[in-house]
Amino acid sequence: MRSDDVRSLLQSAVPTAVAGALAAVISGIVAGGKGAVGAVVATVVVMLFMGIGFLVLQRTAKSLPHLFQAMGLMLYTAQILLLFVFLAVFKNTTLFNPKAFAITLVATTLVWIGAQARAHMKAKILYVEPDSMKGDKPGNSGQKS
Repeated sequence: MRSDDVRSLLQSAVPTAVAGALAAVISGIVAGGKGAVGAVVATVVVMLFMGIGFLVLQRTAKSLPHLFQAMGLMLYTAQILLLFVFLAVFKNTTLFNPKAFAITLVATTLVWIGAQARAHMKAKILYVEPDSMKGDKPGNSGQKS
């Protein structure tokens, strides 16, 4: 993984973790221990889903750039489906407060997306390869009169 990819991942993960910790404290105060557990579980789910998605998209961009957009759409669809599966499995759980989980899930997802957008805007990504300018310039193929 390139250093700018790691930097982008960290610039998204750190604010999400901070927002999740803040949500855990608030949920703990409002809904007790189960609220804090729900917030922590939601934060971990968001960081896992979004982090894995980021890594998959970066790998796709390098190896199969022509499939990048399709892979992104497929990946986000898969993430939503996996989240529905997770919610279905823990629908009637008493391990954590579902309301604290849901609110934290939405909030940390929005923080991740916002932080990722900010990291992308601030990144200095070259769109022209500097080494490609070193090649020989093509000669004039036309006939001289």
